[in-house]
Amino acid sequence: MSRVLNLIKIHARRDLAACAGRARLPLRTICCTSRKRAQESDASSALRKRWKDTADTVIIGGGCVGVSVAYHLAKGGVKDVVLLEKSELTAGSTWHAAGLTTYYHPGINLKKVHYDSIKLYERLEAETGQAVGFHQPGSVRIAATQARVDEMKYQMTRTHWNVTEQHMIGPEKVHELFPLLNVDKVLAGLYTPGDGHIDPYSLTMALAAGARMYGAQIYNPAPVSGLRPTADGKWDVQTPHGTIRANRIVNATGFWAREVGKMIGFDHPTIPVHHQYVVTATVPQVKALEKELPVIRDLEGSYYLRQERDGLLFGPYEKMEKMVLQDSWVRDGVPPGFGKELFESDLDRIMEHVEMAMEMVPVLKEADIINIVSGPITYTPDLLPMVGPHQGARNYWTAIGFGYGVIHAGGIGKFLSDWIRNGEPPYDLIECDTNRYGKWSDVAFLCAKARESYGFNNVVGYPKEERFAGRPTHRQSGVYELLKDKASMGFHAGWEQPHWFYKPGDDTGYKPSFRRTNWFGPVGRECKLVMEKVGVIDLTPFAKFIVKGKDSLKLLDRLFANNMPKVGLTNVSHMLTPSGKVFAEVTITQLAPGEFLLITGSGSEGHDLRWIEAEAADGGHDVDISNVTEDMGVLGIAGPNSRKVLQKLTDEDLSDAAFKFLHCKSIRLAGVPVRAIRISYTGELGWELYIEQKNMATVYQAMMEAGKDEGIDNFGTYAMSSLRLEKGFRGWGAEPADFIGKAALQEIKAKGLKRKLSYITLDTDDIDPEGNETVWHNGKVVGNTTSGAYSYSSQQSLAFAYLPPELCSVGQKVEVELLGRKYRAMVIQEPLVLTEPTRTRLQKKAKGKA
Repeated sequence: MSRVLNLIKIHARRDLAACAGRARLPLRTICCTSRKRAQESDASSALRKRWKDTADTVIIGGGCVGVSVAYHLAKGGVKDVVLLEKSELTAGSTWHAAGLTTYYHPGINLKKVHYDSIKLYERLEAETGQAVGFHQPGSVRIAATQARVDEMKYQMTRTHWNVTEQHMIGPEKVHELFPLLNVDKVLAGLYTPGDGHIDPYSLTMALAAGARMYGAQIYNPAPVSGLRPTADGKWDVQTPHGTIRANRIVNATGFWAREVGKMIGFDHPTIPVHHQYVVTATVPQVKALEKELPVIRDLEGSYYLRQERDGLLFGPYEKMEKMVLQDSWVRDGVPPGFGKELFESDLDRIMEHVEMAMEMVPVLKEADIINIVSGPITYTPDLLPMVGPHQGARNYWTAIGFGYGVIHAGGIGKFLSDWIRNGEPPYDLIECDTNRYGKWSDVAFLCAKARESYGFNNVVGYPKEERFAGRPTHRQSGVYELLKDKASMGFHAGWEQPHWFYKPGDDTGYKPSFRRTNWFGPVGRECKLVMEKVGVIDLTPFAKFIVKGKDSLKLLDRLFANNMPKVGLTNVSHMLTPSGKVFAEVTITQLAPGEFLLITGSGSEGHDLRWIEAEAADGGHDVDISNVTEDMGVLGIAGPNSRKVLQKLTDEDLSDAAFKFLHCKSIRLAGVPVRAIRISYTGELGWELYIEQKNMATVYQAMMEAGKDEGIDNFGTYAMSSLRLEKGFRGWGAEPADFIGKAALQEIKAKGLKRKLSYITLDTDDIDPEGNETVWHNGKVVGNTTSGAYSYSSQQSLAFAYLPPELCSVGQKVEVELLGRKYRAMVIQEPLVLTEPTRTRLQKKAKGKA
C-alpha cells in the first residue's frame, strides 16, 4: 500500500506541475489533440463569413449540450440556427469529462433522455463521418448491502416496462463480467448492456459537424456581451462581432449560466463543484484481457471505475463534508478566460475512496497513476438539469445545470428541439423544469443542497426520499412554527409541509424503507380521523394565481378543456397541449366577474404559470396575471364534523343548502377574512380556507380550540393521498369552447385508445405500490402503475395502472411487480370508497323513495 501511495503522490505532483502551465487532457484526448485542433479552427473561420443579423434560434454555449441542441434543431428542419461559443468548443466542463454513458437512471422520465442519447451516439459516426470513440462494454452497479439489493429490485420493478435492457445478476456473473473484481463482499449486481463511455471531445465535434451539415452556423470565439428583449418577444444578442436578432435564445453555457442569466435579471441556482478522477498507466492484467471491462459503479465506495485503453480510470464522489464547491464563482463570477483549465488535485480528499477501490479491484494496488483530472462540473440544488422555456422572459430557454452532461446531451438536445419545433414537450420531464426554483432558492440554499447532492451521489435511493440540507427556506407557512415539532416534514417547492404527525409512543423521525415503515400506522390513524371525525391540514404549498382583466374569460376558455365556472363556483380543469396531452390540472374559482383564482400543485408553480403567461402574450390578451402563492396561506379542514367546527366560528350559514359543494364564499372565521371553497381532496366533507399568511395561525388555533369536542386533530399529506386514491377522483367538464388541444383530443377519441387507466386492488404483505411498477399478465409485461397507496378503509393496496383495453374489464386478473415479486391484482370498479357528496346525494335519494 505504501508503494502505491508514494507513486500517487509523485504523480500527483507531476500532474499539478503540468496543470500549472497548461490544461491536462485525458489520455484518449491527448493522443488525438493535434488532429482535432485543425477541425476546431474551422469553427473560428466562420467569423470570416457574412455575419448573420437574424436567426430563428441562437444557442449560447459550445459544450456537448449546446452543440446537441444546434444539431437536433438543424436536423429537424429549423432554418437559421446559430450557436455562439465564447472561446472554443468543449471549453468548460465537456473537454475534461470522464464520458460515462448509461441507460440507467432512477427516474422514469430521464431514462428516456439516456436512451435517446445512447441511440444517437451509436449512429453518429456513420451519419457525420466523424469518429466519436464510443465504447459499449456494459456496466455493473455493485450491491454490497441488503438495502442495495432491495434498491436494485425496486429499480428492476420500474425498468421491465421500459425499453432498456437491464438484468439483476449474482456475484458469479459479476465476476465473469469483471474478472479483476474482488467479489467477497458483492451480494448482487445490476447489469446494463449497452452502457459504456464516449470521448466527450470527439462527440462534440461530431455533433458540430452534423449541425453544420444540416445548415447551422457555429461562431467562435464569439462571447455574448448583452441580451436585450424586444417588444415582440424576440432577442437582440450582442457580441463583439455584431448583434443578432433571434426569435429565441437557449442558454447552454454550463458554469457560465449564472452570468448569462444575470444579463436578463435571473439568478440561476447553479454552482460548480470540484470533481476528480484518476487515470492509471497500463495495467498488465487489463492489457491481457480479451475484451473490454464493463464500467463498475461501487455504490458503497461511491466511485465509478472503467477501462481506459490498457489501464483504468476511476472517479470518486467525496462525502459532503470533504467535497469542494467553487462558491467564489457564484459570488464573483467565473474568472475571465477560464475555459480549458483545471483545479489543483487534492488526493487527501479522495484517499478513502482510493483505498476502497483498491480493495474491490486489487490490481489497482500496483498501478501507476499518470493523470489526475480535477475540473469543474455544474450542479443544481437537486442535481437535475434545468431544461425548457423560462417563466418571466418570453422565448428565453435554458439547458443548464448538467452534472452529467455527456449522457444527457443527446437526449436533451432532442427533447428541446422537439419542444421548440412542435410547441410542446415530447414527454413529461417536469422534474427538470427550469422553473422549479424561485427566489427562495438563494445562494445559501444552493450551496447547502449542492454539497448534499454531491456527497449523497451514491446513497440508497428510497421511495418518498427526503434530504434536509438547506431547510427550511424562507417559504414557511403561517402555521409552520406551530407544527414543525409535531410532524415529519416534507419539502415541496421550498415549503415545509407535514407528511404525518407524531403521537406519544410513535416511532418518530424520517426512517425511509422500501417496505412499510414507521409512518404506516400513524397515517392509518389520520385517515380514520378524517373519515370519522375532523382533521386539519396545511395546504399552503399549493401554487396560487389570480387572473383578471378584460380578456380573462377568453384566455382561460382558450387554455382549459372545460367551461369556466360562474362567479362563486369552482371546478377542476385541465390544460392540454396542442396534441391533446394533459399539461396541467388546475382548480379554478371565479371570485368576481372576470377575476379567477387558479390553484395548482406546488411542484407546478413556475411550470404552469409560464404556460399561462405565454398564451396570454402570444394571443395578445388584455389580462393581469399575479402569482400570489407566498401571500396566501391555505388550511384544509375535512371530516364529518368539519361543518360543526367551522359553524362555531362564523355567522355564515354552512349548511348543504346554503353552501353547496364546489361553491366559494368570502366569510369571516374567528373575525378573520377567509375565502372558503367547499372542496376537499380527501373526498370527505370539507373546505379549503384561503387566508393571508399573517392570519393563518389565528384561524388554525381557533379551529383547534373550537373542535375539541368534535375530536379535531392534524393530518398530513400521506393520509390525504391515501384517502384521495381510494375515492378514485375523476372529473371532466361538459362540452367546452375551442380550447388548445381540442382537435387532437377529438382525433384520439375517434381512433380509440391503445391503453386505458384502470383501477386495481393488490394482494400484498408489507409493501405497497408507489407508481411506475411493472404490470404482468400471463408472463408478459402489459402495462405500468401510475400511482399507488394503501387504503386504510378497505385494508388493501390500491393503484391506478395503464393497461391494454382488452385487460380493463372489472374482475380482470393481472400481477404487479414489487421488489422483485409479482403480487396478484384485480381490476375493480372505481371508486372503492364513495366521496362524501356522492354518499349524501344517494342518502337523500333513498330517503325520497322511502
